[in-house]
Amino acid sequence: MLAEISLFGILVNVGLASAVIAGALLLALRKVLTRIGAYRLVWHPALVDLALFTLLWGGVAFAASTPDLRLLAFLG
Repeated sequence: MLAEISLFGILVNVGLASAVIAGALLLALRKVLTRIGAYRLVWHPALVDLALFTLLWGGVAFAASTPDLRLLAFLG
């Protein structure tokens, strides 16, 4: 069964919503990494961005799918 979110009466796939959230988090993280100069230390910044997006998307999907108590136990 596919999960969907009703956003102003429009059904949006949860995978798309979590990808958008992960993309917004990636933009903020890229700004921080650029300011501290972390991209000068890597061979291919685009691959680092892809890996970070994949990790963020998986984290957002995991956080959205687990109950609050299990998520808190996982984090702490």
